Amino acid sequence: MNTILSDRADLVHAPRRGYARLIITVPVATLLLATIAFSMSAYVHSQMLAVGQSIWDSYGLVRHDVQEPACNPDPDIDIRVRQQLRQARERQADSLLAPTPPDPERIRESLIAQREQCRDDHAAFERSRELRESPALQAYAAVEGAVGAVSVAGLDAQQYLLVLIVLTCAWMATTVYGQVAIRSPLTRLDCRVGSALQLIANAALLWSAVSWREVAGAAGAEASALHPVWIAGFAVLTLISVYQLINVPRQAGHGGAPGHALLTVPLYTWMTLVAAGYFFLAEAYPSGLAVQLIKMVKQADLYLHVALYVWAGMLIKQTRLATLLFDIARPWKLAPELITIVVVFVAAVPTALTGASGILLVAVGAVIYDEIRLSGARRPLAFAATAMSGSMGVVLNPCLMVVVVAALNRQVTTSQLYGWGGYVFLLTSAAFAIVTLLTRRSPLTFASPREAIPGSLKALRPLLPYVVIALAVVVFFAVALDQPFNEFSAPIILPLTLLIMLLYDRSAVRRQNGGEPPRREDGFWYRVRESTSESTMHIGALLMLMALSIALGGVVERSGIMAAFPADFGSIWMAMGALVVVLVIVGMFLDPYGAIILVSATVASVAYDNGIHPVHFWMVVLVAFELGYLTPPVALNQLLTRQVVGERELVLAHDEARQRNSFWGRHERLLLPITVMASSLLLVAFMPLLFYGG
Repeated sequence: MNTILSDRADLVHAPRRGYARLIITVPVATLLLATIAFSMSAYVHSQMLAVGQSIWDSYGLVRHDVQEPACNPDPDIDIRVRQQLRQARERQADSLLAPTPPDPERIRESLIAQREQCRDDHAAFERSRELRESPALQAYAAVEGAVGAVSVAGLDAQQYLLVLIVLTCAWMATTVYGQVAIRSPLTRLDCRVGSALQLIANAALLWSAVSWREVAGAAGAEASALHPVWIAGFAVLTLISVYQLINVPRQAGHGGAPGHALLTVPLYTWMTLVAAGYFFLAEAYPSGLAVQLIKMVKQADLYLHVALYVWAGMLIKQTRLATLLFDIARPWKLAPELITIVVVFVAAVPTALTGASGILLVAVGAVIYDEIRLSGARRPLAFAATAMSGSMGVVLNPCLMVVVVAALNRQVTTSQLYGWGGYVFLLTSAAFAIVTLLTRRSPLTFASPREAIPGSLKALRPLLPYVVIALAVVVFFAVALDQPFNEFSAPIILPLTLLIMLLYDRSAVRRQNGGEPPRREDGFWYRVRESTSESTMHIGALLMLMALSIALGGVVERSGIMAAFPADFGSIWMAMGALVVVLVIVGMFLDPYGAIILVSATVASVAYDNGIHPVHFWMVVLVAFELGYLTPPVALNQLLTRQVVGERELVLAHDEARQRNSFWGRHERLLLPITVMASSLLLVAFMPLLFYGG
């Protein structure tokens, strides 16, 4: 029965083939490529200005038409001196104070200095005019100006790109039942309940967007072009919900229970209903829900990077990169627990680059799970390890969460947070290794170095072209565009690098086939289309969750719930204990960026006032959030893992766990990550207090 249910769930979530999918996929690919192109234009424009300055002196001045100075370069100094003396005497005659006779010599010196400055200005104008007449400079300035115009247009277009990506991908995610929920819809009742509540939530969003536009118009504010985009987007979402309420997928089974049906309602729907209930009923402020979404739009570049990271993750799945990387470790024949530890440690690096554990899971969670399973690991362990694979890298350089914390809180700097974050990473890594080894079910075996090293070296050879491609792209950006690989450039560099790798894959497959054309499944365009189609659903699910998480955070802030939190605990230990509980609860329900904004505006000052060191507090915040993302009733990272791995594997993991006799064995998927992060949180929160807490 479970297998039947898992098959049915996979069919419900499968992206639809054909032209209907292309209608969504092609615009999303265009929007993502436009985001990359606009960012690239900014890099190119910056470099063109630098190159122009190195070729032509004062290029920044001569790149545009310069007006001729209005001053006279050859005035009669004697006449000007007499004029100023006469004016000075006239002013003295009208003055009530004792007159001070003017000094003709000082006036003459001042006029001579003004004349020399005027002559210099005229000389500079003549040089600029001569340079402007150069055909080479005119051509270069025209190209540079065009690139600059594209760059400026890109800055103006960021908000529109984000809103279009959010709404378009949300349409896709809703259409294929791909929104993040605690349970997947299996029956007709599940689909109907989910569609009905989504209809109410989407209609509330539509009403709020319309009200927002009316309020802005009544206040005399200039109408934003984003208003009709939001309205149209939410209207389409509402129509999709109406259609799904009437037309239930044929694959959905009969029967079902109301309790399970409520669990299949997407999380963004519940967040919308709570936020709408507060703004519509408690504040009588219907536009408040839409106004909260402005916070997301104001950070458009951040959320566009999230979309690009997800796309990059789906592109990675279409390359042979993950398989080739794990081929290096396979000759060592590591025990499943050992390979799991290695994978989770290595996953900290892409987490630091992508900026959040949830983004990493959506991007490469399926790859991590598949490779852990190929090592022979049991499904519950693979699920647990995948769910927390990104939880340890959020404190490492150059994680964007740390940058956001430092930007919102002047009490800390990124260097301080990254410095202590390294120690927190070592602590959580050690905790994960210890718990995994203590609960192992197989001996810790591995091959001898004499046997494994030759195999690993042989496995390195197919990987070298990918390394060369990656290095070439990174070096090109660093040298040609002066953009080193960091948290700001990574979202642009990664998709471009992976697209080049997909092109290489196509030629590599052709060589392996003796020059014959590759199969359709191995073609470049097919893989790009598949990765974009899959990423569309995940981007829509993740960004809708983030958008409504911001709205829910706004409700918490405006309602004054956090104001009920005591300001003075009388003991730093009591304050830390209370803050840990609150932070874990916040992490259960809000996405990381929305949670950071909320904590910065509310409980952060409570921590400082009670003597908790700011750096210590924010280390606790980051670890507590990760524990919240792994803890029921929501356990967002567990849900995202199921989202990318599939309902079938989750059902099989449950079946496998039921065969265990111990409580730990039956619930390892949840208990292992919670145990690791909870023990790490207690140590991070309270151990430093032994040294400064008194």
